[in-house]
Order: sequence, then C-alpha cells, then structure tokens
Amino acid sequence: MTLTDLPIEYLKEHQIVPNEDGKVYITKKTPFYVIEDLRFLTGKFVETVIISEDEFNEKLEEYISNLENKLETETEKEETFFEDLLEGSDAPVIQTLNSLFLKAVRSNASDIHFEPYSDKVLVRFRLDGVLHEVTTIPVNAYPQIVSRVKIISKLNVAEKRLPQDGRIKVKIGEKQLDMRVSTLPTVFGERIVIRLLDRSNKLLTLEELGFEKEDLEKYERIIKKPHGLVLVTGPTGSGKSTTLYASLLKLKTPKKNIITIEDPVEYQINGISQIQVNPKIDLTFANGLRSILRQDPDIVMVGEIRDLETAEIAIHASMTGHLVLSTLHTNDAPSAVARLVDMGVEPFLVASSLEGVIAQRLVRKICKSCKKTYKADEGTLYELKKYLSDIPDDLTLYKGEGCEECLGSGYKGRIAIYEIMEIDEEMRTVISKQPESMAVREKALSKGMKPLIIDGFNKVLKGVTTIEEVLQVAQV
Repeated sequence: MTLTDLPIEYLKEHQIVPNEDGKVYITKKTPFYVIEDLRFLTGKFVETVIISEDEFNEKLEEYISNLENKLETETEKEETFFEDLLEGSDAPVIQTLNSLFLKAVRSNASDIHFEPYSDKVLVRFRLDGVLHEVTTIPVNAYPQIVSRVKIISKLNVAEKRLPQDGRIKVKIGEKQLDMRVSTLPTVFGERIVIRLLDRSNKLLTLEELGFEKEDLEKYERIIKKPHGLVLVTGPTGSGKSTTLYASLLKLKTPKKNIITIEDPVEYQINGISQIQVNPKIDLTFANGLRSILRQDPDIVMVGEIRDLETAEIAIHASMTGHLVLSTLHTNDAPSAVARLVDMGVEPFLVASSLEGVIAQRLVRKICKSCKKTYKADEGTLYELKKYLSDIPDDLTLYKGEGCEECLGSGYKGRIAIYEIMEIDEEMRTVISKQPESMAVREKALSKGMKPLIIDGFNKVLKGVTTIEEVLQVAQV
C-alpha cells in the first residue's frame, strides 16, 4: 500500500497530507499513533513535517486537486485504449485469449471465469445467470494467460499475492466492449473473472422488460409522479439497474433535468447527466447526492442506498419536490420499508416519502429452437394450485429439450418477474404505525399487490419460462 491510496476522509480526520517526495505533512492535532500506522501500512520509514492548520487546509486542497487531475488523465488514457480482437496476432497466448473473448461475446456471456486447479485451469462462461464449462487450459500455459490479461488491463504483472482490479476496452469490428477484470490469488494460482459490458447494446424499454400489462400501467403511474421516492429491490444480478435505466428512458424529456450517481456508470444515456462514484476523492453516494441537489434537478437516480446518510438525503430530496429513483438489497417489496427503518430512518419519513417499491428477479426463458409441450405432473400441479385458481388437471406446459442454440440447457435469454407495491394513504398509515415487513406485506396484498411467485407462474402458463426456474428464484 502507498500513501496515495489513503482515503480523503482518513486524511481529514487525522490531519495528514502526503507529499510528492514521500514526506507527510502533519499538524499538532495529528494523533501520535497515526505515524506508526502509516509505517506499518507502507512498510517504510515515514518522515513528517509539522505545519499549521491553515497550511494543512491549503495543502489538502492542493493534494485533492492534483489527485483529481491524475484520475482524469488516467480515465482519458483508459478511454482511448482499444484492443481490436479481429486484428489478431501470431502469438499463441494472444490468439487463445482473443478467441475466448470472441466466443464469449458471440454467446452473449456476461462473465468469463478462469479457475486454476492442481491439474488444469477451468474456463467457464456465465450465460443467462448460470455458469457453463467451455474449455480447459494446461497448467503450464496459464501463467502466460494471466500475464497477458494483466498487461492489457494495466495491472501489476509482478504482484501475485494481492487481489487486483482493472479494465480492458476492446473492439470487435464496430462493437466496443468494456471488460472489468478481477484477479484473486488462490493456492493453485491467480483466479480471474472478467465481466463483459457491451456499450453498443441497445437499452431496453419498460415495455421490453417483461411487465404484465396491468403491472406496467401501475409502475408507470408510480414513476410519473412529480416527487417522491421509488425503490427497485432484489439481490445482486437481478436486473435492477436495467429497470432503472428503462425508467429514465421513459421519463426523459427536454423539459426535465435528470442527474444520476452510479457505481459504476454501466451505460451512457444522451440527455442525462451521469456521475461516477469515486471514493478516492471522497465522491460517495451521499456527497454526490448533496451536490446533485444544488444543480436544480427534477429527477435524481441514486445507484444504491447503502447507508443512513444516503437514505436521509434521498428521502429529504423526495420530500422537497424531486423524484428520486434508487435500489435496495431486499428479498421482496414490503421488506424495503423495514430495511430503511433498520438503517435508522424514522417510519413517518418513510411513509411520507415513499411512492412505490418494485421487487424483481430474473428467470431464464425457454429456448425457442427446442421448445416442446408436456403434461404437468402432480407435483407441478400442486405448486401451481397453491397460488393460482382455475388450474386444470390436464394442464399443458412447456420446456426446452436442449439444442446447439442454447448449449444444451433448454434456456436462452432472460426475463424479469415483478412484485409492485404502490403506496396510498392506507399504506402510509400502516408504515407509520407498524413498519414491520409482515404488517406491510399483509396490507399490500389486501390492496392488490401480486407476489413475485404469482407473476412467475403466470409466465410459466404462457410458456415463457419453467416452474423450476420460478421456484428457484422466488420460493417463499
């Protein structure tokens, strides 16, 4: 670790500023143990220079400014670096890696995994949320693969003991891909996971996401309110960001000032100002959101509410004339209320600011190339009849047999299932008095909220997905 890796908050709290020549400026208020901590973290002797508090404030401002300029320069370099996969190379390592990248892109993989073991290195692709083994690499050839990945993602090739994160920008013809690289040391070598983001992919609209007609009308009614807080909930990888982007596309007009703060900015949208979170320069969700509110926004999108500070600012903004869209990690829509209260937000503030919560999951769609019908067995009928009425005993359902198109899985592509909780005056009363998940859920169901599993089963009956997929992601 180097002194420039220290967070700005740490520097402010302990009144220290690193200097270019390796010295550290401190004040009389700097705790004595901090210098020992710095020596331990860096593994080096740290020379200190005592300055006044006024000088400290000046030098801290100068340090932050220099850090911002350095980060901007690095970002510009990243943006201009492109490796064209179609141009290729004679080097076997480059050919192997490029062919894997091409195969991953053509099969619409979201991640590439390189997993070293004692006798081989396993390569797997994540397709529609599920990992598939693609090939293996000989153990003796793997170090060259690791070095190649590190070189093009600007990582430290010599560092093999610590995890590292980097980025690769590549071209495939006219396509531009952003790859996020993560390395992790294991007992058999460094494990690599590469997340693929296709910048040229068209953003989905709300109509393309998988909403039933009634649910789409309800959700559009919620997000078209002039102010208030709208939350999208679900686990990591459940499509929350896609839903938020689709919502912004629906809301975007020349008459609206829309600003987002995200971590990271996955897709750029023309006509919307997007900010990237950067903890190195103290640009957190909370600090960024405070600055956004001084920019006269109509609609604000916060990538995620992670702490009380962000939650309070978002709620305050929603109560002062702004529409605020954000995400939370909860299992269902009613749990979002309890989550905010657990963070420390007063129930009456949640009740008065919240306009709607949408919970979602992604299920795999049946492959159209090998789709076939079958008669539902007793177990399937039992599960469906627990939640849906008018299910006949001779019900016909659909599944994929498995073909080349879907790599034998029977599934190709994904679609979302939803649970939408709209907040009215009765719901606000319950939230104020009984913000527990069970009480909120009971009231929401009595007001017509359709649970995730029922939306999923409706898609099973329509032949979109299978009952196994729905039970896997929406079992209650």
